[in-house]
Amino acid sequence: MACKDKELLLHAYSDGELDLVRSLEIEEHVKTCAPCAQELGEQQTLGKGIRSANLYHRAPESLRARIIATHHAALTGGSEQSGRVESPLRSVRRRPVLEWLAVAAAVIIALGLGIRLIPGVLNARRGDLVAEELVASHIRSLQPGHLMDVVSTDQHTVKPWFDGKLDFAPPVLDLADQGYPLIGGRLDYVGSRNVAALVYQSRKHYINVFVWPDDGTEAKAPEFTSRQGYNVICRSNGGMQLCGVSDVNSEDLRQFMKKVSR
Repeated sequence: MACKDKELLLHAYSDGELDLVRSLEIEEHVKTCAPCAQELGEQQTLGKGIRSANLYHRAPESLRARIIATHHAALTGGSEQSGRVESPLRSVRRRPVLEWLAVAAAVIIALGLGIRLIPGVLNARRGDLVAEELVASHIRSLQPGHLMDVVSTDQHTVKPWFDGKLDFAPPVLDLADQGYPLIGGRLDYVGSRNVAALVYQSRKHYINVFVWPDDGTEAKAPEFTSRQGYNVICRSNGGMQLCGVSDVNSEDLRQFMKKVSR
C-alpha cells in the first residue's frame, strides 16, 4: 500500500470504518512504515483525548420534540387532520405499546392454534408408542418358547382357547388355502390392555396379528409404519383393531391384512 493513500485510510482505520481485509493491510503497513505508525498513534491519542474530555452533552427533551415535530411536518406537508395534529413525540412513545399489543395478539393466536393442534399431535404420538409396543411384542415372541400359548392350525381350537381369558372374542380365520396357515395364538399386552395375538406363517416368516376392541378409547397405531426392520399394518374391522407385524415385505403384509380383516 502506497503512503500517498495513508491519510484517508489511517483516519478510517482509527475510526473503525474499514473492513477486515483493509484493516489487516493497515496493520501490516504501519509495522514497516514509521511515519504512518507515528501518525496513526497521534490520531488514536487525539481520539482518546476527545472521548475522555467530557465534551458530549445530552440535548434537552424539548429540542428532541421540536426536531421530531419538524420532521413530521416535512413529511405531512404541515397539514392537519380533523383540526388537530397529534404530537409526533407522543406517537413515537406510543409505538412500544403498539408493538407489545402486536406481540400479545401473536401469542394469543399461537396459543389458539396450539390448543387445536395439540390433541392431534398427542394422538399421533400415542399411536407411535403403540406401534413401538407392537414391534417389541413381536420381537419378544420370536424368542424360544414365547411365540404361542396354544399351538394349533385349527381355528376352532384357537378361538375357543381365548374364552375366559379376554373380555372380547377375537376373530380367527384359517388362511392356509391362501398361503398363510394359522399355527396358534397367545395372550399379549399392548396399549395398557390384554390383547389376543394370532400367529400365522408365510413361508419361513411369522406374522403376529394383534387384536383388541376398537371402541374409540384406545390409541390407534398408524395404518402403516416400520420399526427396526419390521413392518406394521393396522386395520379396523367388525369393531376390532387388527395390527399385523412381520419382517415380510410391506406389500405382502398389506395383502395378508386385507384377507385377515375381511
